[in-house]
Amino acid sequence: MREKLNFYIDGKWVAPAKPRTHDVINPANEEPCGRISLGSAEDVNKAVAAAKTAFETWSQTSVDERKAVLDKIIAIYQRRMGEMAETISMEMGAPLALAQSSQAPAGLGYLMDARKQLDEFDFEHQYNGTHRILREPVGVVGMITPWNWPMNQVAAKVGPALAAGCTMVLKPSELAPLNAVLFAEILDEAGVPAGVFNLVNGDGPGVGAVLSAHPDVDMLSFTGSTRAGTSVMENAAKGIKKVALELGGKSPNIILEDADLQKAVARGMMHMANNTGQSCNAPSRMLAPKSKYEEVVQIAAATAQAIKVQAPDSAEKGAIGPLANANQFQKVQGLIQKGIDEGARVAAGGVGRPDGFNRGYYVKPTVFADVNNNMTIAREEIFGPVLVVIPYENEEEAIRIANDTPYGLAAYVQGPEEKARKVARRLRAGNVHINGAFGGMGTPFGGYKQSGLGREGGSFGLEEFLEVKAAIGWGEQA
Repeated sequence: MREKLNFYIDGKWVAPAKPRTHDVINPANEEPCGRISLGSAEDVNKAVAAAKTAFETWSQTSVDERKAVLDKIIAIYQRRMGEMAETISMEMGAPLALAQSSQAPAGLGYLMDARKQLDEFDFEHQYNGTHRILREPVGVVGMITPWNWPMNQVAAKVGPALAAGCTMVLKPSELAPLNAVLFAEILDEAGVPAGVFNLVNGDGPGVGAVLSAHPDVDMLSFTGSTRAGTSVMENAAKGIKKVALELGGKSPNIILEDADLQKAVARGMMHMANNTGQSCNAPSRMLAPKSKYEEVVQIAAATAQAIKVQAPDSAEKGAIGPLANANQFQKVQGLIQKGIDEGARVAAGGVGRPDGFNRGYYVKPTVFADVNNNMTIAREEIFGPVLVVIPYENEEEAIRIANDTPYGLAAYVQGPEEKARKVARRLRAGNVHINGAFGGMGTPFGGYKQSGLGREGGSFGLEEFLEVKAAIGWGEQA
């Protein structure tokens, strides 16, 4: 049991204003693995005040000074990467192999990307002869991060915010907070100046809502569900705050008629099941040509049935672990049952735990056939290893179905490159992956429509934390 009852405020570990504890549950065995405190408005006020004071000096640091701090953070993160992976695996159920190869390294990748931007980004330039365009830090940033890719999302915000010269208050998910506490220890060891980074654990009503409405917070950066993002945006609107949102998705995966079916379908199912389906950009709607529909369903079902479900500490590469928490388990089970009730055919998986598990939040990799795009399982983000296969008549119908969603985070196209490119141009999504390709950390990540506002990664991610000032009449730059 790891007890982490203090918050990191103004460069110190401090006790909460009002003691209230919360158990962190290991999803593999449903037993407590840690304990944190849940903060209150008083804790948020202290953290925001510290960040506001620190902004006066941190915002004026040079690029070289910020490079030096990020270099120290990166070095310490690398040294403690194994500990980070173990923590993430324990508290949210990612297989240790996935935590070591993807979850923990994703955080490092965003830190390194932020550091790279400081070598390349143009913070000011001459414009129209006598004007100077200055890009300056936006101010105090409130950050609210989720449990599914916890360190990925923490670093995707903290890295570029530090690089921009912002100060911040982080509220990680109370369901998987221990990795963020470890991250705060890393920043403390790296010598990040007091007040620049602050951590307050808590739930949405007690900390998240207070942070998003706080008058001294200049920007909110939130990753989570569209429902929660709407609430954050409403709170932030009272102060006309800048808002960056990375929200939900229901991403289509179009299998073109002349695609390599075995390769494309199996790859799509494996990607859907990665991280036990708990990725906002997961390709959860597979669109298959009617002429090859049953073949696609059979390949997807066989792939799903071959996926091993194992305990996180013993899971081999390609295996999946439990869902991250009890609420998610109940949600996924309920939506699988909803699909059955609405007439979809279970081609693989179904309700209940896999064989051999009588505790833990384990679910069966599931494939639904005979799905239309009006069914609940085709409209709602399930956030589990559940694939729905939808038939289409021709490419025009495939594109229409793909875009017929309130979301627009990601989309996937499988088939001959020239044809896939043509389809990709017409898909309303922030990322379109062609034939299984993935971008690096500098690739902009974010969505259209109800999948969010803004982008993370590369210069696009850094720009989210900057304001643009036009200094008119600056004169010619020497």
